[in-house]
Parts: sequence; structure tokens; C-alpha cells
Amino acid sequence: MVSKIQIRSQFDLMNELTLLLVEELKACEYSKAEYYQLPNISSADESIVPESIITNRISGDLAHKSILNSFTDIYKKDGLSSRVLKRHPGLLVIKNADKESLNNRIAQVNKAKADFKACIVAIDNNDARFEAVHNAMPNLITLAAYRKIHSESDSPFSVRFTWMHKHATKTLTKKMALEMLDKSAGYRNPRMIDQQKWQSLVAQEQMRVASLGEKEKLRIRRPTRVSPQVNVRYTAQNRYHVSAALPFILINPEPDVKLGILPDYQKPDAHPRKREYDFLVDRLYLEQVDK
Repeated sequence: MVSKIQIRSQFDLMNELTLLLVEELKACEYSKAEYYQLPNISSADESIVPESIITNRISGDLAHKSILNSFTDIYKKDGLSSRVLKRHPGLLVIKNADKESLNNRIAQVNKAKADFKACIVAIDNNDARFEAVHNAMPNLITLAAYRKIHSESDSPFSVRFTWMHKHATKTLTKKMALEMLDKSAGYRNPRMIDQQKWQSLVAQEQMRVASLGEKEKLRIRRPTRVSPQVNVRYTAQNRYHVSAALPFILINPEPDVKLGILPDYQKPDAHPRKREYDFLVDRLYLEQVDK
């Protein structure tokens, strides 16, 4: 069993290393600092999926300060959602830095974050996990603390931003799906006035899943909120993208690196070639893996 002392100790290490990184970044020269301030999401609005997102582009010293502050933004704030986390897209271009030293520090911070996450998820009961975190670090948002800091010290061709639609996937067996639906039958759905209609709907879903073979592979493929991403390109074939939940750090790049900006988000129209999913249970996004 993970103790409160273990959790607090690992958190303190992560926090200490993060603060050291912030101080080292503060002392570095930078050639560009851009921060894209996104709208705050209140607790009351956390269930609303936005059709558009306006970005407030900040540059220079103010952006530099916002970027450094973002690495320690891991606590719940009054009135703001703790389910829809504040994202901090930005770009900090460092020049004339000790590349090896800075890379090592970022690696230390990310390892401490991964170790802290491992410490928390080792508590397999959700309620016990919440209590352990709340008792050790009140108001901490664990998902914010887990966020990896992304950086690049090999000069790429370009660093650009985009918005990405992603899916959260979970594979499960027929038995697991039926157990999930069995729990659903006991819930009260606020969208349905008649509880009997709700239970009838769930019963139909259970019948569809029950008719499958015992070895059928199932998957929940749930769409998540659109999120800002950083696209790093060396060549057309050598490229990658990472989350822009925290600012991206570009260390000692060549002066001709092409740098992009994060545009405002506007929900796109459905693409004619986009796959239409045939879900077994629409409300759970439950589908057969190989159909």
C-alpha cells in the first residue's frame, strides 16, 4: 500500500525539480517567447463542447512570464473546472544555453512526473486514490501535475501549432461490457423523465451485446475535446506531434527554423471521407474491434 509519506515525498521531488527548471529557464537568454492564452472554463460550463475557441496571442516578456508560470499551474482554482484542464500552449525559443544541462533537467522533471503518476495509480481503488491525493496535497489536480514538458534541441525545419481531435479508447470483453451496462440500468438519467424508458433502453443495449460471441473484442472509442498540438518537422517523413498542454521549449535552434502560430479554433464541417462509426451502444461509443 502506498503511504501518504511516499506520495508527498515523490510530489515534493517533482515540485522541487520543476522549480529548479523554471529558475534555469528564467536565467536563459531567449529569442522568442509566445504564449496563447485560452478562455477559462468554469465548473458550470465544463460539459459544454465549444464550437470555437479564441486564442489571445501574447509575446515577449509577458509571454515569458506566463510560460514559466504555466509549469507550476497544477492546483484547482475557485470557480474553474478541474475536469476540463487549463491548457498552456506556447513556444519558448532558448539561445546560447548549455544544451546538455537543460536537456538533463527537463528529463529529470519528466521522470519525476512519471514516478509521481506511478505512485498514485498504484492505488487501484478510485475513492482511495482521491482520498490519498487530497490528504497529501489538497486541491492538487493530478492530471495537470502529470503533464510532460516537451522540448527539442536538434534544430528542426519547422515548429508549428494546430488543433487536434482525439479519441480516448478502452478495450474490453463482452463480460466487462455487460457489467458496465448492468450498472447503467441502476442509474438515473437526468435527460429522461421516465425511468422505465431509461431501463428499457439499457435492456435493448444489453441484448445487442449479449448476442455477440464470447470471444468478441469490444472497444469504447470516445471523442475527447479538441486540444492544441505542436507539430515538429525535420522532413516530410521525419516529423512528430506532441501535446501543447504546456509550452514547447526549443533549445538553440538554427535561425532559419520556421515557427508557426496557434490559430483560433473553429469546429470544421464533417468531412465527406470521414468514417461513420456503427456503434453497438451509441451513448457509450461501444463498438466491435474487428467487424
